[in-house]
Amino acid sequence: MADRLAGAQVPPSTPTTPPTPPADGFWCAPDDSRWALAGRDEDRLAAVRTKLARIDPRCADLPLLVADAADREALRAVAADARVVVSTVGPYLRHGEPLVAACADSGTDYVDLTGEPEFVDRMYLRHHERALATGARLVHACGFDSVPHDLGVLFTVEELLRRGGPAARVSVEGFVRAGGTVSGGTFASAMTAFSRPRAMARAARARRAVEPRPKGRLVRTPAGRPHRSRAARAWALPLPTIDPQVVSRSAAALENYGPDFGYAHYAAVRRLPIALGGVAAVAALAVAAQLPLLRRALGRLRKPGDGPGAEQWARSWFAVRFVARAHDGRTVLTEVSGGDPGYQETAKMLAESALCLAYDDLPPLAGQLTTAVAMGRPLIDRLVAAGISFRVLDTPPATAPGR
Repeated sequence: MADRLAGAQVPPSTPTTPPTPPADGFWCAPDDSRWALAGRDEDRLAAVRTKLARIDPRCADLPLLVADAADREALRAVAADARVVVSTVGPYLRHGEPLVAACADSGTDYVDLTGEPEFVDRMYLRHHERALATGARLVHACGFDSVPHDLGVLFTVEELLRRGGPAARVSVEGFVRAGGTVSGGTFASAMTAFSRPRAMARAARARRAVEPRPKGRLVRTPAGRPHRSRAARAWALPLPTIDPQVVSRSAAALENYGPDFGYAHYAAVRRLPIALGGVAAVAALAVAAQLPLLRRALGRLRKPGDGPGAEQWARSWFAVRFVARAHDGRTVLTEVSGGDPGYQETAKMLAESALCLAYDDLPPLAGQLTTAVAMGRPLIDRLVAAGISFRVLDTPPATAPGR
């Protein structure tokens, strides 16, 4: 489903060779793929197709599937005819469930770019068991939330193991910096999450009550505290996003994370006044989200579908630095980085996730899965080929992550 701004960036990229990105950020599908654009507005879908056809004339004949996110029968038809469905319908809590249900029922793989914890938890509670029965792989958070963090931790743990084998205890910290702006859809999703703290907590408790825990292993996601980090060369502020939850689920499912694993997630901010201002801004948005009139007013300032242009994309970037420490003193530093996180790189991550599920030799798993569990190293390889950097830092950096 792709008739929003971020969704319009998602057409698949080549699965086997490093692509050359065109100026406007679109990518071409492999020659042997068959794919279609789906959404509720045929005119907008046709406009996306026309733009794609200017890049690659073969896209002029792409099928257009008209299916509203609330039309369950139309969504079932879309899911039944597909191997993988990509959803960009956010806010997902408001619009996303019918397509997840259709894919779970049809045994069709599903990816999205949600960062809404309540949505992911509710989809687990309602559709995980059905997906297990049909063989569907439901993989949420395949954009900037949470691919760099989930796969970055996997990459870091694998490097730690390469340098000395399993460890009795592993602690990883992730430090995120980015330059750019958020889309209207991302802002709407964040405001929805901020407005529902009790509902989000209830969904999380319900999931914990039924989700199996790893036997004989401990997985921790400590909240952390604000501090000056030597590893990040910046102020580290605890970042309450979905990313630590995703990492913890990967760690629970993958035994190579070890018998005792912890992950702490931070925003890295170089200057203390900016750090304090960021905390104040997030707190103000959280308060505003509780007041319906103010929440609606803020929503009118940036609507779903709104976003920056090519000049802003070109200036945008992200970097996530990871520090892994083992009980025996081993330390590994890695970094995942790329360009504009909110649009172009998220589009790469989402498209490559779909292609990975469609084409790559992956573990025979089903149900709700994370990117690290469902795809792991094959997806890392795809993202590297698409221009996103995963690298080991041989010496401690002298500066903060990113530019």
